[in-house]
Amino acid sequence: MANHTIQNVEFECSKFKKESLRMVDNTQSFFSDKWRFQSDFQMGGVAALDKQTLDWIIERNGWGSLENLRDFLQQFQVILDAGCGNGRILRLFADLVQPSQNLLGIDYASAEVAAKNLAGVSTASIRTVDLMSLEEVRTLGSADFIYCQEVLHHTRNPARAFRNLVDILSDEGEIAIYVYLKKAPIREFVDDFVRNQMGDMSFDVAFQHATQFSAFGEALARLDIQVEVPAVDLLQIPAGKIDLQRLIYYYFMKCFWRKSFTQEANTLTNLDWYMPTNASRHTLDEVLGWVSSAQLSVVWQHVDGSGVTVRARKI
Repeated sequence: MANHTIQNVEFECSKFKKESLRMVDNTQSFFSDKWRFQSDFQMGGVAALDKQTLDWIIERNGWGSLENLRDFLQQFQVILDAGCGNGRILRLFADLVQPSQNLLGIDYASAEVAAKNLAGVSTASIRTVDLMSLEEVRTLGSADFIYCQEVLHHTRNPARAFRNLVDILSDEGEIAIYVYLKKAPIREFVDDFVRNQMGDMSFDVAFQHATQFSAFGEALARLDIQVEVPAVDLLQIPAGKIDLQRLIYYYFMKCFWRKSFTQEANTLTNLDWYMPTNASRHTLDEVLGWVSSAQLSVVWQHVDGSGVTVRARKI
């Protein structure tokens, strides 16, 4: 009986290890595929970002305006974008900083895409670094401002990846993070259900499924219906007037659609949410716990329907 139990434990451990490896491989390979497929997405600095995207970045980080973001960035000598993807945010920053400032981007899945996109930006350099490896992170030296948004939730251990970045943050330096928000229960259930389905699909097959979520979002948005919703406490749906597409989007299923995006960009936004198996969701209190444990001082905090943004400074 004891041997049988040990065998079962060993089998379950083996399954866990294989599943963990599949999750890592799925997430890394997805972003490698995504940024090769969408290498030029919003590349080109300030002019390349649609107003809604730029406003969202500025608002969630508490900068207020593009001019305030420019002033903010110019106080830091070394600026790190940790998880830079195709380099679009670094390219935005390049429009706002002085030639004497240093821009550094790191990514574990698509550094070569970012390097190609930023080849003409003399202030920028790109490295392949795994945020989960403190040893690799430390090879970067110190950074005065670390921007790590829409990234930590795709690591195997977001709190640990955050600590690794704080390790290289200079004295009086600042880190700005954004992670997925833990959402209402039906939305969480649907997200996990779809993610489990897509996790083993090829990129092309998953993309075809994601087009249906985009089409559904577009159909709802075109209705342009405002709904007066009564509170449903057990499902965490608050009372109030809300657009029908946003109601479904926030509380039932992600069906992203934005008029200013191409059909491909809308589909990839949905795919970005559903396909990576490493996609943790968090509460504000949890993120503030990371900041407190790292002995940082909170400068700004913001929660919207999609995520949690916190800026914190080392003092």
